[in-house]
Formats: sequence, structure tokens, C-alpha cells
Amino acid sequence: MTNSGRDALRAETDELGIATITIDRAEVMNAFDIATMEALAALVDEVGSDPVTTTIVITGAGPAFTTGADLQNHADSKATGDEATAIARRSMDAAGLLVRTIVRVPVPVIAAVNGPAAGVGVSIALASDFAVLSEDAYLFFAFSGLGLMPDGGATVLLAASIGRARANDVLFGAKMVSARDAAELGMIAETLPADEFAEGVAKRARRLARGPRNALRMTKVGVNAPLLAQLDAALELESDGQTELLTGPEFAEGVSALLGKRRPDFVSLR
Repeated sequence: MTNSGRDALRAETDELGIATITIDRAEVMNAFDIATMEALAALVDEVGSDPVTTTIVITGAGPAFTTGADLQNHADSKATGDEATAIARRSMDAAGLLVRTIVRVPVPVIAAVNGPAAGVGVSIALASDFAVLSEDAYLFFAFSGLGLMPDGGATVLLAASIGRARANDVLFGAKMVSARDAAELGMIAETLPADEFAEGVAKRARRLARGPRNALRMTKVGVNAPLLAQLDAALELESDGQTELLTGPEFAEGVSALLGKRRPDFVSLR
């Protein structure tokens, strides 16, 4: 059985106060169930509130960062009607809480994207203060290809990083963005060769950990302050829209097509 909730997360803090949180559901490419997403938000808050912590690093176990929601788990669910709506709303609430926590926690957060990131995985990367990608990693904005809208604040976080026109190109096109392209577009802080990735992330974390704690905290607040009102509004819109889409026919077709390894047929649903 795949670990869930707090059992699916590993956390360790070193002598410099660098707290590394690892999403450990490698058998499903670190895909999230709701309990694990909620637990990650709680853990980031807990670790970030500890006066010992200087920097947080979020990464994934195995070859993936996180591929977002566990779609097989969704496909296996028998929930319908009000129960399905309640589950969808809880999922959106969990994604929103996680992103808000990463943005507001009072220490720098590094997303160490060691492999594929999709769905809420790209939202974690965009919400973090620094996203560092291994050269063989990528960001997959799969939402529209599954009959969904972006969530986890991606509608505003991506546009804030690369501008509205480029964000629309990526999001409407359900694009898979390589590490190199993500760096060139300004989505991420850095891409590193795979064999230098772990040490490169560690060096960045050590620089932050040895920096002026209060100055870095206030810099984070200053950089993020203009974004926060937009982020809260975006998360509310995403929660309402995605809850409707998650219980609709387009998403059902998108999941069926993905699991069946075929192209989705959205036209016949019109």
C-alpha cells in the first residue's frame, strides 16, 4: 500500500538549520492524495515556524519530483454527486493551503525539482522562492489536456513569472516545459546537470542558511506582498472552477484517455 499523509513525507534538519522535506511516494511518482497534500502544508508550516530552521528544501524521492494528483486513485473512486463535489473541494482547499503556506512561511523555500513535476507539482515550484531543476526534469502544465483549469495558484504565479502572453501559451497548450526552457523563460532560478544537482541545491541552501535571517525574511515579504492579494483571489476562482471541472465530463474523459494512453475526445462532449 502506498504511504499517505505524514507517513508519505520525510523531514530532516541539519546543523545549519536547513530542513529538507522529501515527498516519498516513489511508487506513484510522488503523486499526491489529499491527505499527503494536507500533511505537506502542515509540515512546511511546522518546520518553517521552528526558530532553528533557516531554509526549507522540498524535493521528491526517486526519479520524480511530484506528478500532481494521483489520477489512478481518482479513477478508482466510486464517489458521485455531493460526495464527489466535497472531495473535489477538499482537494482544492488542500492545494490552496499548501501554496499559501510556501509563499508565507518566514524562511526561504527551495523547490529541488529532481524529476518530472506536473499539476500541483508545478505550483509548488512556482510558489517557492527558488525553483532549481535537474537538467533532465521538466514542468508539465497538463491541466487543460485533462479537461481542467490550472490550480494551486498557477494562473497567477506563472503569469507573474513570465507574463500573461507566455503564460497563456503554456497553460492553454498544456505544455511540457524542459528545464532549459523553463530557465530561459524565467520560470525557475536555475537548472543544473543531473550529476551536479544535489550538490548545487545544497550550496544554494547553505548560502541562504548563512545569510542574514531577518533581512531575508523581510525581503521575501517585500517581494511577495504585491502578489498575495492576487494569489488569494486566484485561489478562490480556481477552487470554484476546478471543483466544477473535477466533477464534470471533460475531466472524466481526460483521465480515461490518459490512463488508456489515447488522445482525449473533448469535441464529442460539446
